[in-house]
Amino acid sequence: MATEAPTYETRTLKGGETRLDADIRNNPFPFYRALREQDPVYYDPGLDLYLVTRYADCVEVLADNKTYSLEHGYQDRYGGENLAEFIEILERDGGGFIRDLAIDPPAHTRLRKLTEKAFTAHRVKDLEPRIRQIVVDLIENVAAKGSADGMKDIGAPLTAHIICEQLGFDWAEVGAEKVAVWTKAVLDQIGRMQDRAAMLENAAEMCELQNYISRYIHMREQEPREDMISDLVHAKLDDEDNPRLSLNEQISTIRGFLIAGNDTTAAAIGNVLLILATEPGLADRLYRDVDNDRVMNRFVEEVLRLQPPVHGLFRTAMVDTVLGGTKIPAMSQLCVMYASANDDVARFPDPRRLDIERPNLGTHLTFGSGIHKCVGMALARMEIKLTAQEIIRRLDNIRLAIPVEELTYLPTLASHTMEHLPLTFTRRAE
Repeated sequence: MATEAPTYETRTLKGGETRLDADIRNNPFPFYRALREQDPVYYDPGLDLYLVTRYADCVEVLADNKTYSLEHGYQDRYGGENLAEFIEILERDGGGFIRDLAIDPPAHTRLRKLTEKAFTAHRVKDLEPRIRQIVVDLIENVAAKGSADGMKDIGAPLTAHIICEQLGFDWAEVGAEKVAVWTKAVLDQIGRMQDRAAMLENAAEMCELQNYISRYIHMREQEPREDMISDLVHAKLDDEDNPRLSLNEQISTIRGFLIAGNDTTAAAIGNVLLILATEPGLADRLYRDVDNDRVMNRFVEEVLRLQPPVHGLFRTAMVDTVLGGTKIPAMSQLCVMYASANDDVARFPDPRRLDIERPNLGTHLTFGSGIHKCVGMALARMEIKLTAQEIIRRLDNIRLAIPVEELTYLPTLASHTMEHLPLTFTRRAE
């Protein structure tokens, strides 16, 4: 199953372009293509880092954890110019300044073993019936209305509800709006986009989030349940000097699961809706195979390749090096552009075309590669597939309510999330 090949846009680099430019942010793929062809390891003056855009170069960076540090790549971007005041607020009101656990080996090896215990195949499989019910309830709630915002009304509340239940939070107590506010507060710390006023607001929200997580950790210490927080609180390794997660590690991990399990999966579901709305006849063809796990799994993988919810993540070069013919000075920052790698014609012929029969589809980089590959990818895939199935089963004539050129995206580099996705549809006849 494949769609018609799109017309490729071309762009000539004039010098000085930045991924922050609104026209590039809202339609980045012509820019990525130009970089791959003209300047594949490109110094972005607006971001003060190198964009790594070819598939082979991205894989090289992801495989070399000594030369290209995730820990420095992430932590060196954290907080912005008001970091000292931000730390002071978190220490005073939020139980401490607790960084996200983006770390290098050997500490990463221990952390990965402990956090994987929350994502066992058994745990993920057990979650499926409840996740499907949440999806069905939400889609049924919008089906008769004839229109919806695919992000605000479907993607965001759906994934927020699911991750809160998975963690063990009280969904009625938290709700979609609070999760959205907490998500923005956390993501702003690596975006370098916040001024002091925004930092103060974000710091207050992060204090509230950390205190909320701490309360649940203490509850699950006393009374474990069948949820991820219990898994993490009671996870233990054999023959280790540090067999359990510390309190700060627990808070950081749970905070990370909440944000990643909400923001990126919501963006991916939005992308499913966008593709169904803009590829004529695709939903009807998929409807015939909606119960075919192979077809639906491959559809999800191709959407993840074609429109990844995360366009890039950061690394720092720890030594002087050369990548893709470009000299990279030590301590320079790079962004490994997953979305550009997935769009590389050298790896994926006719890359802008949706084709679920691609023989190398499973080699896309949407979940990363190597030791830092996304720990929650099996759960994310399941959520997206179940949502795609129920949308296709229950909604028909899905269309964009505005021209696709008018879609806009949040001003971030790492995630690529639509601000709004106005849709019209009808309830599919039984």
